[in-house]
Amino acid sequence: MGFEPKGIIPAMVTPLNADESIDLEGVRKVVRFLLEGGVHGVFPVGSQGEFWALSKEEKKAVWETVVDEVNGEVPVYAGTGAESTSEVVELTRLAEDTGCDAASIITPYYITPKAHELYEHYRTIAGKVDLPILLYNNPQRTGGVNIQPDTVARIVEECSSVVGMKDSSGDLTLTMDYIRKGGKRFAVLAGRDTLIYATLLYGGKGAIAACGNVVPSLVVEIYEAFVKGDYEKALTAQYQLAPLRIAFELGTFPTVIKEAMNMVGLPAGPCRKPILPMDHASRERLRTILQGYGYHPT
Repeated sequence: MGFEPKGIIPAMVTPLNADESIDLEGVRKVVRFLLEGGVHGVFPVGSQGEFWALSKEEKKAVWETVVDEVNGEVPVYAGTGAESTSEVVELTRLAEDTGCDAASIITPYYITPKAHELYEHYRTIAGKVDLPILLYNNPQRTGGVNIQPDTVARIVEECSSVVGMKDSSGDLTLTMDYIRKGGKRFAVLAGRDTLIYATLLYGGKGAIAACGNVVPSLVVEIYEAFVKGDYEKALTAQYQLAPLRIAFELGTFPTVIKEAMNMVGLPAGPCRKPILPMDHASRERLRTILQGYGYHPT
């Protein structure tokens, strides 16, 4: 297809107002902050963007706003995952209609499909939409479902529109096998922010990184230094990023990044319930981490 996923692509939060309605002006502000941080793409309505809690109409509004604000500066990757194949097709077509450049499609996350069912799922979607597709493997959020490397290889061989994947497994052996079996035209992106440097070393092409909402320039530094051959600088940036990603354990996903953004004056708002705010002790620990990045959190 000629579309090459690469670089640092923040998995955007979906800013909400106090009443949990979508804050579209907040969406624009987040996009501008990310672009100023030098990112290579943006990824609205993914896991960090609370895709499971948004209606089709809300997703459309977010995509339209992001596409408009990006204005062609970088690719927009839409999260179009859903439980059924037909709904994914519908959402992916909608994302295309709004002007998104590619779609990231997580494995179904309530059922536990077998390898041949995942193959058929992605093959069917690829045959019915025109956007470039990224597979999305995240077993911790999908009941332990892993796309097997042989299944990936089969999908890539038969579906030219499948151009890459986000791997959030945290299993570097699995990541390496995706890269090895996916082939040269298949771009594997890190989905675990602590493993961006390691994924690049194995031959990955970048990362879809939630921490990019808070410290985009630092995440970009990992990638930019690496591609320039300054591996020491890239590794140093990776180590600097680690505390924020490890801090995810302080609250129920995806609240930590949203709370961090609120604390440093970026629009994020609450998560949709049932996710509740972090407790005071956890917020204080997060505050200390943010101070380490030069912020003065409120």
